[in-house]
Amino acid sequence: MNGYLGRLLHVDLSNGLLRDEPLDADLARARLGGSGLAAALIAQKDLASIDPLGPGNPLVWMTGPLVGTAMPSAGRISVCSISPLTGIWGEANTGGFFGPELRSAGYDGIIVTGRSKELAWISIVDGKPALHDARSLAGLDTYETQAAVRELVGNDSARVSCIGEAGECGALYAAILNDHGRAAGRCGLGAVMGSKNLKAIAVSGTEGVPVADSEGLISTAKAIREEIEEDIAAQAIRMAGTAGYLDMACMYGDLPIRGFKRGDWPGAEKLSGVRLTEEFLVKGRSCYGCTIACGRETRAPRFELDRVDGPEYETLGALGSLLEIDDLEAVIHAGHLCNVYGLDTISAGVTIALACELYEEGVLTDQETGGRALRFGDAETLHGLIPAIARREGFGDALADGSAQLASRLGVPDRAVVVKGLELPMHDPRAFTGMAVSYALSPRGACHMQGDVYSVDTGQLARPELGIEPGDRLESSFEKGRMAARTMIWRTLYNALTLCQFANPEPALLRCALEQATGWSVTLDELMAIGRDLLMLKREINRRRGMTPADDCLPDAIRQPLSEGGTQGSTPDLEALLAGAYEELGWSELDP
Repeated sequence: MNGYLGRLLHVDLSNGLLRDEPLDADLARARLGGSGLAAALIAQKDLASIDPLGPGNPLVWMTGPLVGTAMPSAGRISVCSISPLTGIWGEANTGGFFGPELRSAGYDGIIVTGRSKELAWISIVDGKPALHDARSLAGLDTYETQAAVRELVGNDSARVSCIGEAGECGALYAAILNDHGRAAGRCGLGAVMGSKNLKAIAVSGTEGVPVADSEGLISTAKAIREEIEEDIAAQAIRMAGTAGYLDMACMYGDLPIRGFKRGDWPGAEKLSGVRLTEEFLVKGRSCYGCTIACGRETRAPRFELDRVDGPEYETLGALGSLLEIDDLEAVIHAGHLCNVYGLDTISAGVTIALACELYEEGVLTDQETGGRALRFGDAETLHGLIPAIARREGFGDALADGSAQLASRLGVPDRAVVVKGLELPMHDPRAFTGMAVSYALSPRGACHMQGDVYSVDTGQLARPELGIEPGDRLESSFEKGRMAARTMIWRTLYNALTLCQFANPEPALLRCALEQATGWSVTLDELMAIGRDLLMLKREINRRRGMTPADDCLPDAIRQPLSEGGTQGSTPDLEALLAGAYEELGWSELDP
């Protein structure tokens, strides 16, 4: 199988069994890899009966046909399961080197089921998997775990995917970390890993990925790298990381402020990506095969942090502007704490912002918070809440279940800023109305990685041959909905191949690279059809988990216009947008 190793590892932790499974070539051709292939495997289960934190919930790490090849920026891996935070399809992806190294170790993916009696970890070295006792790793943070497991493997170059205390303690938005601070952050899949008593997976090997046309792929990769070098958006990310978008986001009204309630805030300039680069950057970091190097190593001297990961744009928003914290060093420290304990920064920030609102209104009292005052702009309280959430200590236990459950328990379910139970990322649909489609129809809940229409309307992503073209960012129309749906289809392909969304080669070059890797003959229309099918597959998984078209909605907070900033007076017309999106996707609004 060109483009694939042709082998999956199935680990049954309940019985301590590890077995190889052949990868079905027809299934790989139809679903590609990443979250697409993982969805096809998970869809074979009795989904209605799965307890997300039970032994029957499969947890899948899956690469794609271009991962670990000469293709630039093909170093990602998808982690998928049924989410304990939302109860529906759970999908996260992460960069770094773990995905390519898994292929070097001899496998396209790993499927984990069951629950180990004791804390365990898995090694895969040169095609030989083994299960180990991990009790000595209990309670270690994600950085300590990666270092300890590499030492146990006896190879400093081994790559480790692991959880911290948040995953061990079952915080519902626990993340899975690899390569220092790279995170499969969303949907709480770290809690699934913790529920299985699985602390870490280490991979190491020297096997190469077989490709159909090696010389052709190298030539295409060269052309793609040259294209990236001329891409202004990619070079801007290289210079200032994703944090460089913050100033532009503030101008557009895309940066969420004070729990999505404000459209402007003078403190935003103190969180600027330019300031981060000039004052606190140590160096940029790259993932496998990437020339962009969006990763940041930063410092925060006040907190005695000389070299830590991040923060990226989402973290600056979630732990900064959303909480009205304008102390950049404090936000760097907060992001680092989330990495240490293994928490999704987006869900953490949105949940804490909701708690601050409800405390100010008296819905939350000192009795419920254990005497902890919750205030916007209070970095010290934020720093104390993060470990409390990870360990489920005191009021942190309530926050660890996420916004939807917190609001529901307090009798104000409509106050949660979520879609399908997942907290909104740091892009406001009032600033780019096409994002309303991405959030409402994303199979994992509110997600900017399922269709980055903000990239389209700012001119960073234009693909006329696919019907993806910039337009009026505040337009709410049938045609806008169709364009947003096409963007979702394209990004669904990215999450199946699986590729970094900051490298955007011409579709013809991407198609060519896929053909050269696999030997398939494939057209852009066929690729778009696969993307459309994968969206429908994930929607079907959600239908079997109880979702209906009524869940294709936006939270109340986003339906309220703001009186200031770049979205002043504007809200998306979701009905008009969804009509176009349903038409493009071939769905009916009465879709069962």
